[in-house]
Amino acid sequence: MDFTHILPSPSRIQYALLSTLTALLTRQRATNGVLRPQEDFDIDPITGFVPPQPLPRLPAEYKIWEDALSEAPEVLRLNDDTSDEALTLRAEGEVWRSNIRSRPALDVKMLRDQPRLLQRAHLVLTWLVQYYVSSLPSTHLPTPKRVPESLAVPLVEVSRILGIAPILTFADTITWNWELIHPDQPVTIDNMKLAHSFSGRDDERHFYQVQAAVELHGVQLLRIIDDYNRISNLDDFTSIFKVSRDLTRLTAIIEEISDLIQSMRSGCDPHIFYWEMRPWVEGSDSKGPSHPGWIYEGVDPTAPELQYLSGPSGGQSTVMHALDLFLDIDHKLQTKRYPAPSAENRSADRGFMDRMRQYMLGEHRAYLEQLKKSPRSIRELAQGTPILREPYNNAVKALKKLRSLHMRIACLYVINMSKTENPRSVCPAVAMMERQSMKMEAGSRTEKREPIRGTGGTDLVTLLKAGRDATSRAALKN
Repeated sequence: MDFTHILPSPSRIQYALLSTLTALLTRQRATNGVLRPQEDFDIDPITGFVPPQPLPRLPAEYKIWEDALSEAPEVLRLNDDTSDEALTLRAEGEVWRSNIRSRPALDVKMLRDQPRLLQRAHLVLTWLVQYYVSSLPSTHLPTPKRVPESLAVPLVEVSRILGIAPILTFADTITWNWELIHPDQPVTIDNMKLAHSFSGRDDERHFYQVQAAVELHGVQLLRIIDDYNRISNLDDFTSIFKVSRDLTRLTAIIEEISDLIQSMRSGCDPHIFYWEMRPWVEGSDSKGPSHPGWIYEGVDPTAPELQYLSGPSGGQSTVMHALDLFLDIDHKLQTKRYPAPSAENRSADRGFMDRMRQYMLGEHRAYLEQLKKSPRSIRELAQGTPILREPYNNAVKALKKLRSLHMRIACLYVINMSKTENPRSVCPAVAMMERQSMKMEAGSRTEKREPIRGTGGTDLVTLLKAGRDATSRAALKN
């Protein structure tokens, strides 16, 4: 609606005020008073949860952070790497870590009102933390790893402002970790290149690029959710027809995301992923609750932020959380659905998905909270509208297939690889003797075997099965 005819010659200020009023009225009508628009939560209409432009480099006051990150790949190797190259670099690596320890904890107050710079600061600091911790010399006994004050203090402060965990996250490795190949062209997966890599391998670039492609593809999913919440009247046939059509489109989008995930195998070798990439991103609890975690020097150990120090995980993808909430997938087993959860489902970490939201940008988490509280349940609408049951169930079925595919990928890249040799072993003969000893010891023990864990320290197999089965139970019965 155009209000400019009210004033014959409106001033720029008057015109701006009227334009703002028009936008507010349009926004209010569009959301029908149900949900705030996605733009209010730093969600771009073109790129979704991915920033519309690459993150800018930090200003000169924080050059020592940027320089340390640029230098890290050249002088640091994993702590158990005994190759000739790694041994040659050990002295340089210790100099790098010593420099980190000796530096002051820089104040981040000048970044407080600049969200993109805060995001860049989080990325740089978390990558520095991972480089520091993962390259520390190995010790014979498990001891806590200490994150120097120069990194820990500013990282926790930046994280508090952003509302995100003070550890390397999905955002730091995927949604923020890119540059444009051609800066004058749009943000597309073909025009994006990886900004930072731990291993330097093409496999790592491919691994991150596939996940970035899923995030960008998920923008279509976000539009469907937004359209659904813009419908003013869900009682008329035209609206129901649109919902049915959008659910059909949603099914196709989920299937396309499955194809993208399947493409992981074409460019990322499982052995390289498990032994050369994964160790760099493991968090404080990656070895499980029995192992000592990390100590953030200079930070109150009771700070609530320090509860969330797991590594990055696909479970931190905001797109997938939005899809779960839209389709009303119950991971906590709070609703009575069939078939009844198995004993294994009930023993899974039912708080995992909620916990993973603490590793998202605070604004994105707020968007998910809004979806969670929305009075417009598409599952309930489909339950009461026979014509919608089949398209809704098809979307659920596609999501279940996606999760089954994710299980197969996890089996290939983590579970199977956990049974292979560490290529950084000092001596193959010694490694073989150690395996034989472990087998004999395991055969003589009666206690339960330690589960294979994801980067977040969870029982990977049980968690993935529970997620798949929770999705299946959302399907509507006739």
